[in-house]
Amino acid sequence: MRPRPPMAEEVYTVEQFAERLKLHPKTVLRFIREGRLKAVKVGKSYRILRSEMEAMTGVIRGASLPGARVTSIVDIPDMTPEAAQHLARQLPAMRMGREAHPDPMSLDVAYDAARRQLKVVIVGSPSDTAAMLKMVQVLTET
Repeated sequence: MRPRPPMAEEVYTVEQFAERLKLHPKTVLRFIREGRLKAVKVGKSYRILRSEMEAMTGVIRGASLPGARVTSIVDIPDMTPEAAQHLARQLPAMRMGREAHPDPMSLDVAYDAARRQLKVVIVGSPSDTAAMLKMVQVLTET
């Protein structure tokens, strides 16, 4: 009997990847086109490795607390296009205005006009992410 090869890394389709991260498939395709997400084209579709999902979301296997990173996905329903555009400008400006940090924050904002839903993806240290979540809360309450 032959020994079994090590398990291959899990692979996702664009739709599976989008579902796992609660993103629209078109957003995932845009990330691939922009080079923000690595994928392999198989025929007419893409395949994405689990390690790419972990890298994109800031998940680090076996990370200890001092280097811990938090990934937060905020879904904001019933957003007008104008309010979504305002928030999409404000949040990156607030992140850019922060002093230099050894563990920079990643911030993505996507608006789904058909659903009138804004999605904010934040990846950073626990304290930075908490501060940005507070800013999201403040900006959406006004």
